[in-house]
Amino acid sequence: MSLMQNLPTPRNIDDADGTAVYDARDLILNGLKAAIVLDGQTYTLRITRAGKLILTK
Repeated sequence: MSLMQNLPTPRNIDDADGTAVYDARDLILNGLKAAIVLDGQTYTLRITRAGKLILTK
């Protein structure tokens, strides 16, 4: 199964440049963190208690 099949539906798409818009909480289903893979490298996306996003390698 492809990882792309597991993506949530975007909230909307910016008509100007076609950018898909996602709510971070839709990506972080357990409320803690999400793993994002790009070219074999895994990154971690977290939401802090202050409501900020942190992306780490």
